[in-house]
Amino acid sequence: MLVENKRGGYSFLRGISPYSAGAIAHQGFAIEHARFRVPLALGAGFDAIEAYLEAQGRPRTALCGIELRSPRPFTFQGFADFNVRYVDILRRWDLLQDGLNPVARTNVAPELDPPTEPSLFAFSFTVILAGAKPSFVVAGAGELPEGSLDPHDVVRKGETSTEALREKARFVMGLMEARLKGLGTHWAGLTQTNLYTVHPVCPWLKTEVIAKMGPAHLQGVNWYLARPPIVSIEFEMDLRGVARETVIG
Repeated sequence: MLVENKRGGYSFLRGISPYSAGAIAHQGFAIEHARFRVPLALGAGFDAIEAYLEAQGRPRTALCGIELRSPRPFTFQGFADFNVRYVDILRRWDLLQDGLNPVARTNVAPELDPPTEPSLFAFSFTVILAGAKPSFVVAGAGELPEGSLDPHDVVRKGETSTEALREKARFVMGLMEARLKGLGTHWAGLTQTNLYTVHPVCPWLKTEVIAKMGPAHLQGVNWYLARPPIVSIEFEMDLRGVARETVIG
């Protein structure tokens, strides 16, 4: 379900409590992406986002995407506990809309040099821009059915063979395709495709991801050596098609 967020200048795909499934800018607006050169601890990160938005003349409600980095994958219960803390920050920012979370999110755990605490890596926000092409962000998703946080639903749970990873990637690509369709956009609008896994991708990357991206394959893909945020999930993706990319710091 695509929900209008007039305060933010975008609409979002209804997700679950911790995040929406994606966001797309309204006409007359565009989404920009900003990455911290060095990830910031959660509290300091949100302070930095607020300062950056103020400098751009944008309100807090312009925030439409968050990318986090965690020390290690959570248990399912640990993930739920963390989300309570995270959503409370969004609530204090008055970002929830009729109880729904409009902000898309990716949260992964780097395999090398992970942070010592959950940290803010990047964010996306809307700006006023007449005549802009449609821009959007698609939240991160692993091999769990849409809307589920049930460990029993993990596709090929506990398996990391090439064939299992191929099936996981195929499943996640289906989620990405459905979210793009739900936002009313398509692969051709992408400016960034991100993969998150610690497992070899070469045996199936061409057939299960690149070959299915259409013209977006010309943009290539970014592979982060990182684990999805919950133990037993092995592969995650997110997407975006934005007007501008900025590095802060």
